[in-house]
Amino acid sequence: MSKPNAGTESAEMDFWAHFAALRPHLVRDTAAVVVIAIAAFFARHLLIDVVLFGPKSAGFPTNRLLLETGHGLAALCGWINGLTGLSLSVNTEAFDVSNLDFRVINTAMAGQFNLHMKISFVTGLVLAMPYVLWEFWRFVKPALTQREIAATHRFVFWVSACFFTGLFFGYFVIVPLSVSFFINYEASASIVNMIDVNQYLSTVIVASLASALVFQLPLLVYFLTRMGLVSSSFLKRYRRHAFVGLLVIAAIITPPDIFSLILVIIPLYWLYELSIRLSARIERRDAAAGEAVAAAVISATSDEN
Repeated sequence: MSKPNAGTESAEMDFWAHFAALRPHLVRDTAAVVVIAIAAFFARHLLIDVVLFGPKSAGFPTNRLLLETGHGLAALCGWINGLTGLSLSVNTEAFDVSNLDFRVINTAMAGQFNLHMKISFVTGLVLAMPYVLWEFWRFVKPALTQREIAATHRFVFWVSACFFTGLFFGYFVIVPLSVSFFINYEASASIVNMIDVNQYLSTVIVASLASALVFQLPLLVYFLTRMGLVSSSFLKRYRRHAFVGLLVIAAIITPPDIFSLILVIIPLYWLYELSIRLSARIERRDAAAGEAVAAAVISATSDEN
């Protein structure tokens, strides 16, 4: 009757032993986030005036690029009209996503302070992400084999690269398009847009972080393929289903207009195709490694005979 109790006590000891090993990593992760958040707190102008309110300004890179694209298309239409006698035209105002008529307001006594604290914490969490991932990899490394360590030694780099690529895509593409659509949408001319600053902050954070998470798709497929849970043939067979799922994701994280949807679904579908090629490459490499091992075993067996 003592064996089950002994097993339970052993499991509890293993849990606390793992927790004790994890604790210093968590402490260092927390310290990194807090230190960066404190530094970000003193960079108030950069974070709030430049980063947070950047997507609604005319000088924002995406807004300038879209406006220049609109003028370029208008000039192209004029050139075509001159050659063919057609009457093509482009509404350049539709490309001016910085043409926003709204005020950002604060409706709570501690609202501005809470905004300052919130954006500082998010900045600390985002900028500390590579270090947090590195500490996580250091924690799991002792439990990995040499082959697994060799396969994951660039884990921090690739996860961080995909994370920040998605973050920048969300910030520079999805956020300005979302802000422009919802601000310019008019249900009634009697309604004046006065946007609460916390709602504006939530839009920026959710769109940027959601995009950062979606861009982890190739890495997710990589690890699932290594574990044998998915294959390139499986991904190809369900390509159309995946496209519908990506359309749903794109519709959730973008404003409900066809231009924004197309602009977001293209890189998302490209990520899916990249995941298929990555999965096929892993399968070819594993197959080659298996053939090499089999050849070595056959060679060793023939030598013994």
